Amino acid sequence: MDQYATPLFDAVKRYIHDGVIPFHVPGHRQGRGIPELLDYIGATALQMDLNGMHDLDYINHPCGVIGEAQQLLAQAFAAQEAYFLVNGTTSGVQAMIMSACQPGDKIILPRNAHRSTIGGIILSGAVPVYIPPEINHQLGIAMGITPENLETAISRHPDTRAVFLIHPTYYGYTADIETLIGLAHRYNIPVLVDEAHGAHLGFHPRLPISAMQAGADLSAASMHKTAGSLTQSSVLLYKSQIIPPERVREIVNLAYTSSASYLLLCSLDLARKQLATRGSQLLSRVLGLVNQARQEINRLPGLYAFSTECTGQPGAFAFDETKLGIHVRGLGYTGYEIEAILRREYNLQTELSDLYNILAMASFGHDRADLRTLVQALENITARSIHRPGCSPALIPPCPEMVLPPRKAFYSRSKAVPLEEAAGQIAAEMVMAYPPGIPVICMGERITREIIDYLLLLKDQSCALQGTADPLVNFIRVLAGT
Repeated sequence: MDQYATPLFDAVKRYIHDGVIPFHVPGHRQGRGIPELLDYIGATALQMDLNGMHDLDYINHPCGVIGEAQQLLAQAFAAQEAYFLVNGTTSGVQAMIMSACQPGDKIILPRNAHRSTIGGIILSGAVPVYIPPEINHQLGIAMGITPENLETAISRHPDTRAVFLIHPTYYGYTADIETLIGLAHRYNIPVLVDEAHGAHLGFHPRLPISAMQAGADLSAASMHKTAGSLTQSSVLLYKSQIIPPERVREIVNLAYTSSASYLLLCSLDLARKQLATRGSQLLSRVLGLVNQARQEINRLPGLYAFSTECTGQPGAFAFDETKLGIHVRGLGYTGYEIEAILRREYNLQTELSDLYNILAMASFGHDRADLRTLVQALENITARSIHRPGCSPALIPPCPEMVLPPRKAFYSRSKAVPLEEAAGQIAAEMVMAYPPGIPVICMGERITREIIDYLLLLKDQSCALQGTADPLVNFIRVLAGT
């Protein structure tokens, strides 16, 4: 297949060039029905906001240009089939779990999985078997899981129907994914991979291999995060001898919209072309920019831009060097404080912050001036820092007891109680720091004093907590009668 081709994008351009008079949705009629938006974003973008028709194909039954574009993407990503997603990787994660699991089936997964995973477990009725991820205590971040822990989990739960992995973590570290997949496949267990932060993997020799290259059965990748497509556009990739392709198609269509945005779909078509034809060249430039900035930051007192030196430790098999994670505890600030200073005083917005770190995402669209602006801002911050003692290490609480499966807890009666009085209760909702969206407590789990103290610490540091009915997280919903 010709990876320079963009069949879907070309079809949309033909439709616009032909000057078709639209008597179809959307109702803004190429922007004329919403002139304020038309004036701001321009006519072309709104002309591209189309709906399914014969020459533009149908997302629920792609036999034309959408089907061709998906085949091109599947080939580029070493997959058997590919599905365009317009509801983010969340929909892909949920589709993977529902494709592999039925109600009551066990699924092994790392505890630091994204909130969308719990949503997939609720929708499918699966029962989670959690493996604690390895923790880098110096950085205060979770890594991957080890083959030894996966084998132990499978031996304890031989009726497991799926294994779910994260590749890579938000900060760029990967587990030994090939060994993990090979281990699961020896037991005829399919492997599902959340590759939200790894759409670019496999397109440069210095980067970790992709999930499809490693032999995964299904993976969901956020093209909008690292591959250049528009926000909310992702892909679901399939290559399995265990899960039937018909099952995946059935599940995708079950929850898929019939009105997919052609702006998002076209951006996927173009992002695939760019990765397939120029990905290695573009990634070489990004790697050069990030590694130069990393060296400059590591010369600043109190800062540590981490990289491949952490690999070789449990759960850290490889590292995505395009990720610029910076440990700031040596300055005496939290990551939340540094993120706020960068935005307030330097007009810079980082991707993520936590108690000890910030994460700057560099992409194809960045240049040397952008990275230099970040480094100079950090130079200014370190020059005026008093280098006070950093906040005391706060260990991530251990995985709590699961009293009820998430689906059963989700449909149970609940009540709100003050967070500080919730120890011993069974959670009826999730609580997570966002980003990265990893639950501290999941519905159906027993709330411990350690979890409450950790949440209070995050609140004290002005961390953005989500998942609770109470936006201030002063109250948490628990199961009634417990």
